[in-house]
Amino acid sequence: MRTVLIALMMAMLSTGAMAAGPAEELEALVQEGLARNPEVHAAQARWEMLREKIVQAGSFEDPMLMFRIQNAPFSDPVAFNQEPMTAKVIGVSQKIPFAGKRALAAEVASHEAEAGRWQYEERRLELTRMIKETYYRLFYADEALRIVARNIQVLDDLIRFTETMYGVGKALQQDVFKAQVERSRMEDMQISLQQQRSSLAAVMNSLLYRPAETALPPVEGVVIVPLSATAGELAAQAEEQRPLLKSLAARVEKGKTAKVLAQKEYYPDFNVVFEYMQREPVAETPGEDMYTLGVSLNLPVQRRRREAMVSEAQAETRMAAAELDTLRNTIRRNIADSLARLTRSRRMADLYRTAIIPQATGALDAAMAAYRVGKIDFLSVLDNQLNLFNYERQYYEAVAEHQMQSAQLEGVVGTALPLMER
Repeated sequence: MRTVLIALMMAMLSTGAMAAGPAEELEALVQEGLARNPEVHAAQARWEMLREKIVQAGSFEDPMLMFRIQNAPFSDPVAFNQEPMTAKVIGVSQKIPFAGKRALAAEVASHEAEAGRWQYEERRLELTRMIKETYYRLFYADEALRIVARNIQVLDDLIRFTETMYGVGKALQQDVFKAQVERSRMEDMQISLQQQRSSLAAVMNSLLYRPAETALPPVEGVVIVPLSATAGELAAQAEEQRPLLKSLAARVEKGKTAKVLAQKEYYPDFNVVFEYMQREPVAETPGEDMYTLGVSLNLPVQRRRREAMVSEAQAETRMAAAELDTLRNTIRRNIADSLARLTRSRRMADLYRTAIIPQATGALDAAMAAYRVGKIDFLSVLDNQLNLFNYERQYYEAVAEHQMQSAQLEGVVGTALPLMER
């Protein structure tokens, strides 16, 4: 029975990380999260809100319509034919900003909306990374649970075998107790892994905006495929694809345009006024109608305020440019670190799959054979069994770590990673 279980385990190791994994399932989860997650919807709504501000920023203010009675006598306020200067006036005025201000204001709003667009894309990218990381953590938890269940079954076989050996005087009672203790430890680990799995499922359901208790099927068959790009190539790809870089670049442009707009504030705005006055005939006065046409403008004498506006725009530009340079530096560092971690986890997974686990399996077989003929004690068999158990877990831990690091690197670069042909 134990030989069959070990053979099954080796078959799983040879195919679990290298055979085609559930890429379609993971992609479906990502698309569901992008379609349902409320934080993504909020980021999209904010972008749409900023887009609507472009038209507002570039529009004229509403004209002002005015009605008034002019020069009416207090003695008879509604008599319009007693005084020749009494008139009923209707007027309209329109504020006209200095040439270029409206276009610049619309351009500032456009850059702000562009930054909002890429923040929305960055939020989608972040959610994709979180879903993939959670998915691969679920993968490790499911594989660890399978390994624990299999080892509990193997320990049950060992306990029965040891009890038989003890019954014929070829084993010690402490061997039985030791095997039972290790089985209880496995059950304790199983309980912890089940709790961890439930917590990860709740996290995944939260990311997908599902009810927390929604059941998730076991994850298996994860693929490890090495990258086919260097750090320099990934950095260049990030420069073209990372949304947060584009958002900060848009903020730099916004600051530059805001500075030009602030400099325009040194020039006056105009207010054009037209009024029509209707007068009634009074005695010898025919009461001819009259009009007024005029232009007023503000006097931009508050230079300190305008200097502060220019300085504010310059500071905003410097801040965005510094944040952009900082992000570029962080991206290069994260790419180098991620590539080193990916190489380590991939090599460890290959080492466990091709060398350590087969060797530990052979050592366990040899120890079991020697125990049957009384050449070694039971503790040696148990140690070999536990070593094999730990190596199996470490193998899947390396696979999961590789895939999680790959998901993080995708988030750093801003797009899917180029992979080698399998």
